[in-house]
Amino acid sequence: MPGDSLVVDTVYGPVRGADLGQVRAWKGVRYAAPPVRALRFRAPQAPARWTQVADATRYGPACPQPVFPNMPLDLGAPQGEDCLRLNVWASSGTQPGDRKPVMVWLHGGAYVLGSGSQALYDGRRLVSGGDVVVVTVNYRVGALGFMDLSSFTTSRRRFDSNVGLRDVLAALAWVRDNIAAFGGDPRNVTLFGESAGAGIVTTLLACPAAEGLFARAIAQSSPATSVYDRRRAQRVAETVLERLDVDADRLPEVPTAVLLAASQEVFDEVPVRNPGILAFVPIIDGELLDDYPVKRVQEGRSLAVPLIIGTNRHEAALFRLMRSRLMPITPRAITSMFDQIAAEQPDLQLPTEEQIGSAYSRFRRRARSLSIATDVGFRMPSVWLAEGHSRIAPVFLYRFDYATPLLKLLLVNAAHATELPYVWGNLGGPKDPTLKLGGAETAKAVSRRMRTRWINFAARADPAGPPGEPEWTPYRAADRACLVIDKRDTVARDVDARIRAAWGSEMVGFR
Repeated sequence: MPGDSLVVDTVYGPVRGADLGQVRAWKGVRYAAPPVRALRFRAPQAPARWTQVADATRYGPACPQPVFPNMPLDLGAPQGEDCLRLNVWASSGTQPGDRKPVMVWLHGGAYVLGSGSQALYDGRRLVSGGDVVVVTVNYRVGALGFMDLSSFTTSRRRFDSNVGLRDVLAALAWVRDNIAAFGGDPRNVTLFGESAGAGIVTTLLACPAAEGLFARAIAQSSPATSVYDRRRAQRVAETVLERLDVDADRLPEVPTAVLLAASQEVFDEVPVRNPGILAFVPIIDGELLDDYPVKRVQEGRSLAVPLIIGTNRHEAALFRLMRSRLMPITPRAITSMFDQIAAEQPDLQLPTEEQIGSAYSRFRRRARSLSIATDVGFRMPSVWLAEGHSRIAPVFLYRFDYATPLLKLLLVNAAHATELPYVWGNLGGPKDPTLKLGGAETAKAVSRRMRTRWINFAARADPAGPPGEPEWTPYRAADRACLVIDKRDTVARDVDARIRAAWGSEMVGFR
């Protein structure tokens, strides 16, 4: 970066970032062409090259997305379809050629919400120690990224499958080709994400096209079994087209707001009719994906990279708090989900009532439903992945149990997404009320331990904590070690024994 350390030459053109004191950031860097007009619903294309220094001091547009009143998000940037941008964070002392470990973040949001510019993912705290370079990525969400129109391809109009996944692959290719100029090591990339972002991580573990693009992976609360076949995806696409009253050929010209309104209606309706099912998710397209990711992993056909995987102890409590229908959290919804699974897959060996009763006997009725929802949606898919992937690569399983006094009072506890500020070190900000009743010092200590472990894993595949903390040993059939993250870290033996007895150690097919 001769003459100006904030100007970096990428393969597409130079960009100028911002000096934030101890940290430098390059925001809104284009990694693909604007996916608009003829490129809407198409795989990402390389952007046009530029010669003038591009401003990279502000976030680029977030992918257009609906507004859910019960799940308000500050995206940190205006919305717009020219959203295929990423952000790079590095300590001010980082120089080209330093070859620091790289951590590439994929945001969550049920495949319909979120952006890499949310304040929660401000990378300053994570990179301030100078140990890693961090990249946060925007990818297309909702109908724009996960509505499968490939069956509507004609000689006049082509539609690609899994374009949201293809966006992430394009971003990882950009990292491979450019991150050395920012001081990162393209051969030492850790892909990490939460919720839908973690679902992309676990899906790409089963995607041959991702080989060589990341060396390690971290999946926080992955809905790993929310990957469907083409028939289900086609029904969703047909429903959206019916709402719009247009042929697929005309979709690239439909105004963004009109498309969002129709797709939001379908997104709201699908889990009501089919509890546990999302409208827009990755699909088995026979191109990127040839089988269900958990099945591929259990058969030893995943990418052999070290993996951290885990969940929060009370995942479903967030969906109860938000009154969200995204997860079946009532006895009626759970019963309906089981009935539909049995109807769709009559040969499936579902847990018996006796097995379920035994595994959840210590819970009262409402708590039992929340626990079953947590385990079906998140915990058991993560355990199935740990069981399978540990046969070909080191796996480190965790469970996040910590909750501040306020979250305990609200009965949220360690709900879905509550670990995020601890991983990023962004606790107690103006929009984070969780420390209002105290617990700040303990929370900061939990955060320091998590960041240390995540960064050490990214650096050398060893999630060691600070000095004096227990050793987090790999998951093996002999002891099924699990790091329990609470006021203190502990390494427990087979914490999932009861639920494994009910659900089994092999995927039973929740799709």
